Amino acid sequence: MPGESFNLKSIAVGAYGPSLLYGMATGAILPVIALSARSLGADIATAALIITLTGIGSLITNVPATLLTTRFGERWALVGASLWCSTAMVLAVLAPNLAVFAAAIFMIGMAGAVFGLARQSYLTEAVPIYFRARALSTLGGVTRIGVFLGPFAAALAMSFAGLAGAYWVGAGAALAAAALSSRVPELAAPGRAAMNGSTALERLSDPPPSAPTVRSVLRSHRRVFATVGSGVLLIAAIRATRQAVLPLWAQDIGLDVTTTALIYGLSGAIDMLIFYPAGKLMDVKGRRWVAVPCMLIMGVALILLPFTADAVGLLLVALLIGFGNGIGSGIVMTLGADFSPNPGRPQFLGIWRLLSDVGTMTGPGLLAAVTAVATLSAGIWATGGLGLLAAAVLWIWVPPQRSTSIVRT
Repeated sequence: MPGESFNLKSIAVGAYGPSLLYGMATGAILPVIALSARSLGADIATAALIITLTGIGSLITNVPATLLTTRFGERWALVGASLWCSTAMVLAVLAPNLAVFAAAIFMIGMAGAVFGLARQSYLTEAVPIYFRARALSTLGGVTRIGVFLGPFAAALAMSFAGLAGAYWVGAGAALAAAALSSRVPELAAPGRAAMNGSTALERLSDPPPSAPTVRSVLRSHRRVFATVGSGVLLIAAIRATRQAVLPLWAQDIGLDVTTTALIYGLSGAIDMLIFYPAGKLMDVKGRRWVAVPCMLIMGVALILLPFTADAVGLLLVALLIGFGNGIGSGIVMTLGADFSPNPGRPQFLGIWRLLSDVGTMTGPGLLAAVTAVATLSAGIWATGGLGLLAAAVLWIWVPPQRSTSIVRT
């Protein structure tokens, strides 16, 4: 396309450095939250509940995060969220009891909502539309790399500092993310340039347009949220559930924890390797070319999973799941950016992330419910069916064209 001269390297450090560091911060503590809760006296059920507090904190904070981002701008929202996360990590280390520790984990979820919204809003504004999918897919991939590296850094720290080492790694990485975020150039507020270019008489005679609110954006874009938004909810549900079904099925067929961890790690490696080609395909051919295959592959792979009976079969299916999830890196953020209005982008993206978080919370819930009344195989098949349903929804509602000039109604 003429004029496609944007170079991703020009914003790489400022746009992706904080995300890599923030991913490391959260990745460092994810494996040890339950262990920390147990060390403070929690039973297994309570420890599992505390793990969900990150998701609950994010779910509750998604809409308020729009107010912070709108009020202070993307750069300072990133800085504030990173500092809040670092503070929560320190609080988790120093927590004298389970209640304080639970509050710290909830705070980490809150910070994640603000950070995620601000970084998506920033890249959506900073990157030209013809490069958007590559930029956001790279954002998703870089974050996954950070989450992948986090546990290794935590393991090194815990070798001489115990469980607290993981949280100190998280606090340090989040603090570094705040420092790097403070160097990110702030974006101009929507409409500011137009206002600066108008005459004093025009500014006095024309009443300022009313600022968009969460309610007004929800009302004006209700059709998008009900259609494409439902597909996004299903994507999040499938992705969240896939993290649970692999270890559960591995245990069901009698694999040891070392083999299970290796299979899970290889699936994650495939996931991380293909984010940029997938983003380029979205930019060149259109969003549907990735969104639909992503869900089809994951849906079919999940349906095949209960038919595996050994490590080789599980590995092949796990690699297929990793490939399906990997090609969808950034798809939720890209679709949100495509449909978001300007002004009103932070409010729209806050609702968009809320839909995604609802899916993240309900997907494993469906697996648990079906498994409780039937079998694990039935729960996995139900999840696979959701993947096929998501593919159908996205095929119907995601525009097929390469151009992303989408009617936002």
